[in-house]
Amino acid sequence: MAQARKVVITCAVTGAIHTPTMSKYLPVTPDEIVSDALAAAEAGAAVLHLHARDPKTGKPDQTPEAFARFLPRIKQQTNAVINITTGGSPYMKVEERVLPAATFKPEVASLNMGSMNFGLFHLLDKYKDFQHDWERQHLENTRDLVFRNTFKDIEYILETCYDNGTRFEFECYDIGHLYNLKHFYDRGLVKPPLFIQSVFGLLGGIGPHPEDVAHMKRTADRLFGDDYRWSVLGAGRHQLPIAATSAAMGGNIRVGLEDSLWAGPGKLATSNADQVKLARKLIEGLGLGVATPDEAREILSLKGGDKVNI
Repeated sequence: MAQARKVVITCAVTGAIHTPTMSKYLPVTPDEIVSDALAAAEAGAAVLHLHARDPKTGKPDQTPEAFARFLPRIKQQTNAVINITTGGSPYMKVEERVLPAATFKPEVASLNMGSMNFGLFHLLDKYKDFQHDWERQHLENTRDLVFRNTFKDIEYILETCYDNGTRFEFECYDIGHLYNLKHFYDRGLVKPPLFIQSVFGLLGGIGPHPEDVAHMKRTADRLFGDDYRWSVLGAGRHQLPIAATSAAMGGNIRVGLEDSLWAGPGKLATSNADQVKLARKLIEGLGLGVATPDEAREILSLKGGDKVNI
């Protein structure tokens, strides 16, 4: 019998969007990040996409020192691919955002492919009181926030990290971001297979309608042919419907509490593993297989976990 196609599950463990008030299950401390990352890997996540936070306030922290509190512990206890953000938080400068990836030389680093409005202020309607002073302002300020990712910024991250053998999770929040990626591809600054993570449902980016998902896939097919591997993430309640669409269309899946706090209508996910298990059921229900970390390394042409600086 023909072997089932393998789907790579990425788990984005904590991110920089959600705040501690929004869910008591959001990993904040190094211990929580380690525990949640390992449980997600055990549940079937081949790739762990990682951010750091201040353990006392939960505020995003992009210092290498913050990542050093949990990266070695995760690396020692799982074979999962480690993916370090260079997005950090939209409020950070690119020089700050790239430091952890430049320091630890992971197999994968995320790379946002264009500047955009990055709206989170609508979440204020859901919460009356916040645990920490920074949370309300963090959301309110996004009414007037452009997440800067200029051509110069993108090239700076590529130049800083590419000699390390790090490959990129190219985060594309809109169709124009695919064309930005094509620009760098045509210049030879990025090499196939490109790992394209299409982002749907964030205010300021492309929407979550099935036609939006299909349009993103058609455009990537036309621009890159067989030279890319496609994955999707759906924000909030759109996480699993968009994941199902991607898997059915030949793509891969990203879940995690960075992107959604939910494990069903009105039901908070109690861990990242909750969402990974739901994604796994979805994949297996379609008659597909879940990629192991080593299978993901082969699919994405990664350098291997023995060639990182963690």
